[in-house]
Amino acid sequence: MQIAIVLYPGLTTLDAIGPYEVLRNIPDCELRFVSHKPGPIVTDSGVLVLGATHSYEETSAPDIVLVPGSEANTTTAMADGRLLQWLTKVHQTSRYTLSVCSGALILGAAGILKGHPATTHWIAQSMLPQFGAEPQREKRVVQSGKIVTAAGVSAGIDLALFVVGELCGRQRAEIVQLLLEYDPQPSFQSGHPSKASKAVFEAARAEMLDRAKNPRNTLSVPVILWRNALNKIRSRLGLARNSA
Repeated sequence: MQIAIVLYPGLTTLDAIGPYEVLRNIPDCELRFVSHKPGPIVTDSGVLVLGATHSYEETSAPDIVLVPGSEANTTTAMADGRLLQWLTKVHQTSRYTLSVCSGALILGAAGILKGHPATTHWIAQSMLPQFGAEPQREKRVVQSGKIVTAAGVSAGIDLALFVVGELCGRQRAEIVQLLLEYDPQPSFQSGHPSKASKAVFEAARAEMLDRAKNPRNTLSVPVILWRNALNKIRSRLGLARNSA
């Protein structure tokens, strides 16, 4: 079984590495980190670097594809035509198509979430309907057929354990959970907007919005809006979806 985890500049590390640590325990799996080309990819910290092992062209039909999110570069990835074309293509034959955090918006930009319930980071939930998805704000992991989306960052571990359970059975998933000693017992209970105080929520929201500032978004947003408008027109005319 081939598993492809997408890497792009500015991705949030745990979105990719959390699921990786779980999914690599699937028997006889081949894990790939894929991007435009093999090589180093700088994550959102600007310090930590992950390595892409394969290009999109070298990974034409993965069984599982996972798209992580980003604090500041999700919009840039959403405007990446090559990435969207690849996602659209591999989704046709994948066994599971997965996203973590704002990676759901990248799936949405590729047209994959249209008509599906989905979740993402709490700050990005309101953007899901723009891509025809149905937000599930209170859910940590949402399955819709072979599409499985996770809420923010740490939820990627839950998503990956769910997939292991689906593919290998409950016992294997529980073994993996024990191997990782994944037994969350946080000192605080503010991991979801419904649990956080108003002061904590407003402070976290302001910090997230500040982190999301990226000059490249001024170029990416018009590309995304134009593509969405063009696809709606082509859809009404019965033409194929344009993912260029």
